[in-house]
Amino acid sequence: MADESKPVYLRLREIIAASILDGDYADGDLLPSVRAFAATQGANPLTVAKAYQSFQDDGLVVVKRGVGMFVADGATRRLREAERERFLDSVWPPVAAQIRRLGLRIDDLDLLKA
Repeated sequence: MADESKPVYLRLREIIAASILDGDYADGDLLPSVRAFAATQGANPLTVAKAYQSFQDDGLVVVKRGVGMFVADGATRRLREAERERFLDSVWPPVAAQIRRLGLRIDDLDLLKA
C-alpha cells in the first residue's frame, strides 16, 4: 500500500524492499538500473538514485562499478528482521486493538487469504 504522504524515494524504497522480501531479487542478484527502474515506476531517475543510495547507505546493496547494483549478502534477512520489528511495533498494535474492539476471533479471520 502506497502512502501518498511519504516522499517518493521512500515509496520507491518500499517497492524495492518488497521485491527483495518477495524473492524477486535474492542476495547477490543484480537490481534494475536506475533508468530502467525509473521508467517502470514513472519516476525521476534522480529520485530512484536517492532510494538506491539509501539502500547502499544501509549496506543492503553493493555497487560494482561499471556493472551495476547488487543485493548485498544478508540483505534479505536484515530487511525481513527490520520489517518484522516495524510491523510488530507500529502496524500490529492498532490492528490488534481494532480486532478486540470488534470482538473478532481467530476463526473469523481467514489468515490464508492474500
